[in-house]
Amino acid sequence: MILYFSATGNSKWVALRLAEATGDEVVNIQDCIREGRYAFRGEKIGIVTPTFFYGPPSILREFLQKADLQSDYIYYVSTYGSTPGGARRIAEKYLGKRIDAWYCIRMPDTWTVGFDLSTPEKVANFTITTEQDLDFVIGRVKALVKGDQLTAKIKAPALFVRIAYPMYEGARITSHLSADGNCIGCGLCAKKCPVQAIEMQDKHPVWVKDRCVMCFGCLHRCPKFAIQYDGGAKTRKHGQYTHPEVKV
Repeated sequence: MILYFSATGNSKWVALRLAEATGDEVVNIQDCIREGRYAFRGEKIGIVTPTFFYGPPSILREFLQKADLQSDYIYYVSTYGSTPGGARRIAEKYLGKRIDAWYCIRMPDTWTVGFDLSTPEKVANFTITTEQDLDFVIGRVKALVKGDQLTAKIKAPALFVRIAYPMYEGARITSHLSADGNCIGCGLCAKKCPVQAIEMQDKHPVWVKDRCVMCFGCLHRCPKFAIQYDGGAKTRKHGQYTHPEVKV
């Protein structure tokens, strides 16, 4: 069983590739929450999600608080741009039990407030080790290897994570997001929002919740690039990104 959350396709791509190699079933965490499905059992259970502010996305925290995962091998794969931070430690806190193995795969960081994905060359800078990282994870997962499988150069000190991760709560306030005059009222953002934070009103997206996951799925998938963060001061020039091999 491989449980995943993916806004722009990176973590879904990893989950699908893992499933292809291991023969495990792939399950979308969004579907689990919508259906009230929280109990899973199996020889191994994987969790694959992006890293937000050096920790797990809020939707994963919500899921793990209710999850009943019964397995001799629970593993966590963080997709990340700069560092997976303290995702495992934080996830364990919400799950209420130890995660047996922690892996990471470097992929394009879609937080385009700080990361520039405006050209294929800039995107490619994030994918130099992606296939190598994935092969490593597949081999270790198939062998049921336990322990922290991160290299020292990408680890973040616990003190730094304790300072940085709380900043996520302020960053995911939905008043940061808006749609400009390029919006065509297609409703894709509302349809795809993982926490139903967007409603279409008079053919225009309105954020109806104070906070969302801030996964940027709406920003990156908008066909007219109409959705921006803080008016687009940084996001507009940093471009859009979705994984080219999967649909989310």
